[in-house]
Amino acid sequence: MLTIETALGPIDAANLGATLSHEHVLVGMGEDIAHYPWRYDMAATRLQSIKELSEAKAGGIDSLIDLTTPDLGRDVEFIRDVSAASGVNVIVATGIWRDVPRSFWMRDIDEIADIFVREIEVGIGETTIKAGCIKVASDMGGVTPEAERILRGAARACRRTGCPISTHQWAPEEVGRRQVEVFLEEGAPMDRIAIGHSADSTDADYLEELLRTGVYLSMDRYPGAPGRPNWEQRNTTLKVLIDRGWAHKLMLGHDYAPAPVVRGAERPSASGPTRYLFCTTVAAPALVAQGVPQETIDLMFRDVPRHFLTGATGA
Repeated sequence: MLTIETALGPIDAANLGATLSHEHVLVGMGEDIAHYPWRYDMAATRLQSIKELSEAKAGGIDSLIDLTTPDLGRDVEFIRDVSAASGVNVIVATGIWRDVPRSFWMRDIDEIADIFVREIEVGIGETTIKAGCIKVASDMGGVTPEAERILRGAARACRRTGCPISTHQWAPEEVGRRQVEVFLEEGAPMDRIAIGHSADSTDADYLEELLRTGVYLSMDRYPGAPGRPNWEQRNTTLKVLIDRGWAHKLMLGHDYAPAPVVRGAERPSASGPTRYLFCTTVAAPALVAQGVPQETIDLMFRDVPRHFLTGATGA
C-alpha cells in the first residue's frame, strides 16, 4: 500500500481525494506569533481555521498541501488540531521560503539536506509529524546565493528520501527556469518536482519548456491579485497546456495564506465561500464550459497530486 504523510500520520494514497496543490493553513510570518503572543487571539484563529477547512471539506476538498515553512511561521501542531477537527488531510512541508535564515547562509549544503531529511524521516521539532513535501522559494530578481543553497539542499534531500519538492517561483521573470537548472545540476529526479505559482505566467511556451524537463506545474494563486493574471487569464493558459496534452502534469491551487486573528482588530465579515473553494466552484466549471472534459478536471485534482506525492504514476 502506498502511503502519504499528513499532519495526522500516514494515509493510504488511495484516500487522498480532491487535493489543492499549494496552500497554507496559517501564515504567521516568521516568529511573530511565538515572540509577540499578546498580539494574537489564537483561540479565534483556531476557530476560523476550522470553519474554513470544514467548509472546504463540505465543498468537496479532501486534502491540501500546506507549504508553510519556518520562516512563514510553521506550526504543525496547530495544523494537526485543525485537520482533525475539519476532516481535511493536510500534507505539511519541510524546507525554507524566501526569508532564508542567516544560519543557512554558510551552512554546508549536505547539512541543510540533513535537516530536511530529519523532518521527513523522524518528525518536525519534537513531534512525530513528518513532512510529506519540501518547499523552496526564489522570487523577484531570480535565485539568490542563499536561495540556491536551499535549492541544492532540497534536491539532495529529495534524492535521499524520494520526498517531492514544491517551489515558489516568480513566474513573470521565468525564475522557474533557473530552479530547474539547479535541480538538474544536483541530479534530482525531475518527476518529484513541482514548479509553483506557474499560473502567474501567461506564456504557455515558457511553461511547456519547464514541463518538458519532467516536472509538474502547480497552477495556483487563483483567483489572482492586482498586477497578476486574473482567474480567466489563468484558465486560458491552463487550457492551452491541457490542449497540448499536459493535463497529467498539472495541479491547481490558490496559495491561500490565512493570517492569525489580531486581538481587538475588527474582523471583516465573511463574503462568499472560503477561497479554498474557488478553483472547484468557479475555475473548474468555467473550464468544463469551454470544453475541458470532467475527467480531465478530476485528473488534475485527484490523480496528479497523488502521483506527485507518491512518485507512482500508477498509484
